[in-house]
Amino acid sequence: MEILGKTNPEKVIELLSERLAYERSGVKLYDAILKKVKASRHTQLKKLQKELKEHRDQEVEHAEWCEEQIRALGGDPELETEKSLLVETEAQGLEQIIFSDAPLSQMFHALNLAELGDNAGWAQLVGLAEQCGDDDARAEFQERLEHEEEHLRLTHRVLGMFVRAEVLEGEMA
Repeated sequence: MEILGKTNPEKVIELLSERLAYERSGVKLYDAILKKVKASRHTQLKKLQKELKEHRDQEVEHAEWCEEQIRALGGDPELETEKSLLVETEAQGLEQIIFSDAPLSQMFHALNLAELGDNAGWAQLVGLAEQCGDDDARAEFQERLEHEEEHLRLTHRVLGMFVRAEVLEGEMA
């Protein structure tokens, strides 16, 4: 991230702090959903526990990577920034759904929204790195974007299961 980091270090730290807040929130969301899936009676969802855990672990790795990059640029990963505070505020609504007694269908809907935002954030960083010619940063961002795209495919698949069950078979809570 040498080229991008030298372009405007404060703004790059701000963007990485935003990603960090998003990833930290994602870990909490996945932890809550994994707990609810484990306690559920839905065999289809139980089969997804391993994949959900892998996605949760990728969120942890993304957060740790962001922390390292912020430190490398001279920033403090614990410092709240305007963008990280915005993400925390946005996440409160999703957390309110996921930490409640909401049905799993609603929890996965909230997780899907989180993953949409996560994808958009990493895609923005990929584009930024491309624009300034930082191939190393682009590759790092792209790797994380590919993980997030996998996460989004899973949430879409699960939402599809819920929709089919609700429409064709009756409610799948």
